[in-house]
Amino acid sequence: MSQSRRILAVHAGRESVSPGELIDVGVDLVLANDITAPLAIEEFNKLGVDVFDKSRVVLVLDHFTPNRDIASAEQCAFVRRFALEHRIEHFYDGGEVGIEHVLLPEEGLIRPGEVVIGADSHTCTYGALGAFATGMGSTDIAAAMATGKAWFRAPEAVLINVTGKPGPWVGGKDLILHLIGVLGVDGATYRSLEFTGDGIAELSVDGRLTAANMAIEAGAKNGLFPVDRPVVEYLEGVGVKVAECALEPDEYGYVGEMSVDMVSLPPQVALPHLPSNTVAVGEAPRVKLDQVVIGSCTNGRMEDMRVAAELLRGRRTAPQVRLIIIPGSPRVYRRSMEEGLFDIFLDAGAVISPPTCGPCLGGHMGVLASGERALSTTNRNFTGRMGHRESEVYLSNPAVAAASAVSGTITDPGELR
Repeated sequence: MSQSRRILAVHAGRESVSPGELIDVGVDLVLANDITAPLAIEEFNKLGVDVFDKSRVVLVLDHFTPNRDIASAEQCAFVRRFALEHRIEHFYDGGEVGIEHVLLPEEGLIRPGEVVIGADSHTCTYGALGAFATGMGSTDIAAAMATGKAWFRAPEAVLINVTGKPGPWVGGKDLILHLIGVLGVDGATYRSLEFTGDGIAELSVDGRLTAANMAIEAGAKNGLFPVDRPVVEYLEGVGVKVAECALEPDEYGYVGEMSVDMVSLPPQVALPHLPSNTVAVGEAPRVKLDQVVIGSCTNGRMEDMRVAAELLRGRRTAPQVRLIIIPGSPRVYRRSMEEGLFDIFLDAGAVISPPTCGPCLGGHMGVLASGERALSTTNRNFTGRMGHRESEVYLSNPAVAAASAVSGTITDPGELR
């Protein structure tokens, strides 16, 4: 049985579950944001009950905040009233807001072996910390807020064997972009991607959070990493005490297996208009860029800020490029400031945003005009994703993004002199 189904079985009060089986599962954490929470709250209010546990519902106002317009202000006000009325313990607003999938791990709200559901497709991020985490629709979230339960079809699983130490400027974003390129955007539909192998130890926890975050871009139900020493140390750093727990592959528990040798993997770039349209950075077209975005729930963590700063130090962005830096949480923002990274970004000509989803979903703070091209560390590059339908979005890791901001075209970081 795969590790994902083991977690689901425990939460269903079962010894085991089989792929395809429908099960009722107790959940440990329920998440929604300023876009998805209003729909969930409207359905929840029809039930006439209180939330099942005020400490296990999390509401984060992160997508169109600081409020983009009157409509977004009304949405946030609606969620705010609900959070106050029901005394939600983990409600993040104003200066406490971070991008939800950066914020929750830092707040110590994610624990290995738990089941976490969120009204956001990138909830699968938390699999990097050994949790079964997945996105759901707002109606399911409403039911979970009332009952503490959700139903699942137990997923099949694919084992991803990661080997070797990555080369310079290669990390979790490149691992997952490569996998999505091989699998396609629907090649892992309703399957778990479970990562194992000696190469995992060479990936930082930030890099694993990035990789798990984009499992959904291959259609996967979730992505799951082992709880090894780096994860234990990360969790201890945010006040969560856990023991190491190796992923234990069972030869009968998986419908497929893939291997990725990080030694030979170059930085990856996803070309418009799908995350699966991936090539090595050296094979990407040298298109003129109008905008570069470094941030999001995929790459808005401290490692990402430091990598970008390393390449931008002492350099300026190309004249036509708008460089937008979006730290993913108040902690990342403050630490970046304390470490002097903001000075580097400002000297390079960047705009520094408060923590917000911003332009990732065409929200604000960087929406594209017709004909414009952006290279972004975000997770999706669908048609019109970041603005006008006639704009283009390319995806990369922060190193490629920073190097490309300097050159004005998509550039391998190793080429900067």
